[in-house]
Amino acid sequence: GPTRKMPLTASAMDFFQLFVPDNVLKNMVVQTNMYAKKYQERFGSDDAWIDVTLTEMKAFLGYMISTSIHHCESVLSIWSSGFYSNKSIALIMTQSRFEKILKYFHIVAFRSSQTTHSLYKIQPFLDSLQNGFDSAFKPSQAQVLHEPLIDEDPVFIATCTERELRKRKKRKFSLWVRQCSSTGFICQIYVHLKEGSGADGLDALKNKPQLHSMVAKSLCQNASGKNYIIFTGPSITSLNLFEEFEKQEIYCCGLLSTRKSDCTGLPPSMLNNSATPQSRGQYRIRMKGNMSLICWYNKGHFRFLTNAYSPVQQGVIIKRKSGEIPCPLAVEAFAAHLSYICKYDDKYSKYFISHKPNKTWQQVFWFAISIAINNAYILYKMSEAYHVTRYSRAQFGERLVKELLGLEDTSPTH
Repeated sequence: GPTRKMPLTASAMDFFQLFVPDNVLKNMVVQTNMYAKKYQERFGSDDAWIDVTLTEMKAFLGYMISTSIHHCESVLSIWSSGFYSNKSIALIMTQSRFEKILKYFHIVAFRSSQTTHSLYKIQPFLDSLQNGFDSAFKPSQAQVLHEPLIDEDPVFIATCTERELRKRKKRKFSLWVRQCSSTGFICQIYVHLKEGSGADGLDALKNKPQLHSMVAKSLCQNASGKNYIIFTGPSITSLNLFEEFEKQEIYCCGLLSTRKSDCTGLPPSMLNNSATPQSRGQYRIRMKGNMSLICWYNKGHFRFLTNAYSPVQQGVIIKRKSGEIPCPLAVEAFAAHLSYICKYDDKYSKYFISHKPNKTWQQVFWFAISIAINNAYILYKMSEAYHVTRYSRAQFGERLVKELLGLEDTSPTH
C-alpha cells in the first residue's frame, strides 16, 4: 500500500505530483525554452514565440490529459466547433499558443557527448518517475510481468482505412511493466526499442526468448532479496531464468507454452500431450529441487513452471457452469492473479492519452504520463481522501485537468 498518509483534503493534483513534481515540470520549461532558442538559431527566428512558463506548461499537460477522458482523436479538437470541442477549457490558452508549445516541447533538449542510449530525450523523466513509484508505494508479494493493454480510440478505428490502422499500430517500441497484482499499481516500467544496434536492440537479440528474458531481468533488477512471487506469461517463462531469479530470492510461477516459451532443460515427456484421454482436473508433476513442472488438463493441456508453490498443495478453479475443478495450488494462484490484471486492463486501458505523436520518445512520454495518472488514482482510492469525495477514474481525470489549467471550479462533471 501507500508509504505516506495523504491529508483528507488532498486533491487530484497532490496525488499526481507524487510522481510528477514541480521540479520535473520546471525542467520541462527550461528544456523547451532551450530547444526553441537553438531551433530558431538554426532555422530562423520565430516572432510568434515567447518563452513558456510553468503555468503554461501545466496547462499544456492538462490539455493533453483531457484527451484520455474524452477520447478525441486530436487534442486540437478542443478549439474546434465539432463534437469534441470544450469551450470551458479552450479559453485558458489559444490554439496557436498551444501548437507553438507542442512544436518546441522537450524534456532533454540536447544530447550529451556521453549519451549512447536511444531514449536519451526521455530517460531522465523515466528515472524520476521510477523514483516516485518506489517511494510512494510498497507492492504486495505477488506481482505480474506483462505488456499492458493500451486502447486505441474506438471512434478512429471505426472510421480509418486499413492502411492508416496498420501504420498507427506499428510502434517502434514495446512497453513492459511489473505490476502489483492485488492493487494494479504499476511498480516499474521498461521500454524496449524494437530497432537499434545497441546491446538491447533486436540486432543483438535475434530470438524472442532471449529478448524477453532480458526484459524480465530489467524489470526485476530492484526486486532481489524481497521474496517476491513473480507471475509470467509464456513468452518470459523459462527454466534458466527462474533458476537465476531463485538465486536472487525472487520466486516465480509461469504459464508454459511449447510454441512461445524457451523449453531448454525441461523433460520432453512433460511437453508432449498424452495419447490416453484425460478427465478435467487431472495433472502430472515433475520436480527438480524446488522447481516443479505441472501439466494440468482442462479442455486442453496447460503447463506451469513454478518454484513458489508446492505441487502437492491442492487448489480449485471455480467455473460457473461446471462447478469446481481440482488443480494444484500454483494453477489456482496463477489464474487468480492474471484475472485481476485483466480487470485492471479493462478498467484503466481506456484512459491512456489519445494524442499520437510521430516521435518515439514523445509516444513513450504520454504513455508514461497515463500510467502515472492511473497510479495516482489507485493511491487516491486507498487514501482517506477517497472516503470524503468518491471520484470515479473519469471524474478524477477531469479534476486533475481543471487543477492543471488553474480553473477554480474543481468539481467533477457528471
